[in-house]
Amino acid sequence: PAYIVDGVLTDGEAWVGIAHASLSLPAATVTWTSTDDGQTGDFSQYMDLVVVMYARSDCAGTWTDSYVNVNNMTSRGDYAGQDIYGDGSSVTAATPSTTRGGLWYLPNAGATANVFGCCVYHFFDINSGKYKSFLTSAASEGGTENLAWMVASTAKTQAPITEIDLVTGSGNYIAGSTFSLFGVLPRMVA
Repeated sequence: PAYIVDGVLTDGEAWVGIAHASLSLPAATVTWTSTDDGQTGDFSQYMDLVVVMYARSDCAGTWTDSYVNVNNMTSRGDYAGQDIYGDGSSVTAATPSTTRGGLWYLPNAGATANVFGCCVYHFFDINSGKYKSFLTSAASEGGTENLAWMVASTAKTQAPITEIDLVTGSGNYIAGSTFSLFGVLPRMVA
């Protein structure tokens, strides 16, 4: 691993690239599941997981929502959250009335041509026996809702995270959308 140089641990929180998807066809959902085999794709060896995505929807209109489901938890009641978002001139803090994990808006077919939204999800302490918390940092521009988002979410499960689904609220992620999953190893040195 990159954090061992000549037999010496040198790097604290090393990130490991687990998976990458670059869509060649539209898709409504991108899913990653732990391999549970002790290899790179086994989520049980990581402290945190990080998703970096660049996406756009083919839905008509200007914006659609994008969110995350963990462990096949698809009910809105499975998540709690708090949003803060702004457009450069005003800021809104709110508890979403339709709670979804990590909800944010991404550009649609009606937004400025070739504009993609970007989002980073950071899932913390994914193998603990407590509810799973994660942060969303996202930004989009090119239409009527030029927004930067920060969302604190909790998935109401004590089980380890073994599956992550990135989902559009309507339509599909278009071809050219990219998604990367990283595992963050526990700190190895003092």
